Amino acid sequence: MDMDVVSLQRAVQDAYDRLGIDARTRERDALQLRMQSADFWQDNLTAQQVSKQHAALDERVTRWTELRNDCNEVAELASFADVTMRNEIEQQVRTLNQRFAAAKRELLFNGPYDSHSVILRIFAGAGGVDAQDWAQMLLRMYTRWAERHNLSTHIIDQSSGEEAGLKSVTIELSGGSFLYGKTKGEHGVHRLVRLSPFNADNLRQTSFARVEVMPKVESPEEVNIDEHDLQIDVFRSGGKGGQSVNTTDSAVRITHLPTGIVVVIQNERSQLQNKETALTIVRSKLAQLQLEQHKEHLNELKGPNEQAAWGNQIRNYVLHPYSLVKDTRSKYETSDVQSVLDGNLDDCIAAYLDSQISKSLPSAEK
Repeated sequence: MDMDVVSLQRAVQDAYDRLGIDARTRERDALQLRMQSADFWQDNLTAQQVSKQHAALDERVTRWTELRNDCNEVAELASFADVTMRNEIEQQVRTLNQRFAAAKRELLFNGPYDSHSVILRIFAGAGGVDAQDWAQMLLRMYTRWAERHNLSTHIIDQSSGEEAGLKSVTIELSGGSFLYGKTKGEHGVHRLVRLSPFNADNLRQTSFARVEVMPKVESPEEVNIDEHDLQIDVFRSGGKGGQSVNTTDSAVRITHLPTGIVVVIQNERSQLQNKETALTIVRSKLAQLQLEQHKEHLNELKGPNEQAAWGNQIRNYVLHPYSLVKDTRSKYETSDVQSVLDGNLDDCIAAYLDSQISKSLPSAEK
């Protein structure tokens, strides 16, 4: 239900304060001054990171400042408007309500990594070849979603199934605002029910895949790992042969001993590149676990133990005997399964975010 202009004005101001827009404005302005210095681009990598941070801050500050100012303006106008202006003011209030409904999801994007790019990993679970095919279908779904939003996608590593599909795949998504904040709700087990194309009797098959969504943490300062907690193994990359087969011991396996997290990267020819990529994923996974387990110190973390099997799914995709996608957390559902599998995930993501707002920020609705 739309709020009246006074209630809307108060709700917008409350969100403005919760998000600390005044402080973020000062932070943005400080970055702007830094970017104007003569030697700013001497360190290209740091300059790019600062530029991205400035752009994200500027987008958020501008959106909320304009929304608050427009609400104040319409509220002031409504206080002395006559009957002839009522329709115009009501239309303006409806528009402001729509803008606020879209913007207030940012109330959930106050986490330390919500503005980061995303490392997304998909693992085939219970279901044999069907599960491996399901993992590939999920890769296609997220890639299509990324294309719809003009995001960059990069496959970091993948392991193909013997018969079809993928055993696992790791991709990076980048280029969007609050990318981790928007996609972290995809983290979990996804369940598919369909008539199996790999079964001679064409029987109904249930298969599972686990999706991990992690903030990409490149800077060692953000997640400080004790090097004594890491076991690093180097081995020869596997491959199907041919001219491009990797014949050097460049594949890298990194194990974080306290949690048991294992990351294997072998796509690059350079051992150093594989090691840096693996370290980035380890840092990213530890950051995601910290958020999930609410632990302050890395040595308090427990390793991930969620199984991609019955009872753990966050979303069901049913293709037979009926068509339905249903999220078990937000209760969002749609019968247009093919559209979702083609990357139309916005409604699923929005429903999850809205359910989190209603749980954690009820005052934003007042």
